[in-house]
Amino acid sequence: MLLLDTHVLIWFAEDSPRLGARTIGLVDRALGRDEVMVSAVSFWEVAMLLEKGRLDLDIPATAMRQKVLQLGIHEVPLSGSVAISAATLPDFHGDPADRFIVASAIAGGATLVTADSTILKWKDQLKRQDARR
Repeated sequence: MLLLDTHVLIWFAEDSPRLGARTIGLVDRALGRDEVMVSAVSFWEVAMLLEKGRLDLDIPATAMRQKVLQLGIHEVPLSGSVAISAATLPDFHGDPADRFIVASAIAGGATLVTADSTILKWKDQLKRQDARR
């Protein structure tokens, strides 16, 4: 199972060259096995970035979400247990969205696909894939 970080979700939806060839292959194979997920928090994050003018998409957040779900990517809701786990991640930075996404990946036994250097360097139980590779 793969869980895409918010920026990776955006890159994938836009066919961005920022995604590495290995990552594209991993995601394509996982899609074929119906094993790609995204946290519902990522859709909130996309909507917030659009609202603040920090992200420019050709379509609104609701249409982007529909496009992603139609690709076969599964939306993972935020549960209470994941929210509590997110609050207690050891030695992790304070960004709530990152905390929820990381806790969701851990709870689901998924590999988090991210290019976030802070997450990639974090020393804990998270399985991760550098999206730029």
